[in-house]
Amino acid sequence: MQIHHLHEWDLSPAEAITLQKRLAVQARFDDLLDVNAIHTVAGVDVSVQENISQAAVVILSYPALQVIETVTHRMPTPFPYIPGLLTFREGPVLEQAFLQLQTEPDVFIFDGMGRIHPRQMGIATHMGLWLDRPTVGCGKTMFVGDYVEPPPEAGTSAPLLYHGQQIGAILRTRAKVKPVFISVGHRANLTSAVELILRCTTRYRLPEPIRAAHNAAGKMD
Repeated sequence: MQIHHLHEWDLSPAEAITLQKRLAVQARFDDLLDVNAIHTVAGVDVSVQENISQAAVVILSYPALQVIETVTHRMPTPFPYIPGLLTFREGPVLEQAFLQLQTEPDVFIFDGMGRIHPRQMGIATHMGLWLDRPTVGCGKTMFVGDYVEPPPEAGTSAPLLYHGQQIGAILRTRAKVKPVFISVGHRANLTSAVELILRCTTRYRLPEPIRAAHNAAGKMD
């Protein structure tokens, strides 16, 4: 799969923040994403063990959610863990994994944030610009913003606000289970992002593409 190499990764934290601010204006958070026209969806995750990062991209058919292709790539972790700069830690290994893909999926779901970020440049947004494909962030834990818990029933949601602006949604994928944090990465809108996550969720809290990528990324033997 071809991707757009937008910049080098060897940056200081201050340079990385400056770059995020420059790239943020290029992200598109209001595009229409027709979930009924999707045929393939990719899950994206990175596992780090003993300073080695392994990226996994797993492509599933949609709506059947059967695995079509799995690629992984492993390399030394190039950047320290700094909140808000996750892409500079995981982006280099993801770039190499994306280049291996034989199938170009219609949409990518990242285990991480998109617009839910102080500079609206979470990993799903940042790498969405590199991919120039629709991307969605599905995070497991709170990062920034304010919200009220959605009702306990599956499929309920609540807005997540940051400085008075809605940047994502809190989504209850399973009844009486902790919600997940959904935001647009690039070339989608929040309504379609939430709908896609719900359609990709079966028996578990996390959608199947994320579960598949998490399992593949964690196999470091």
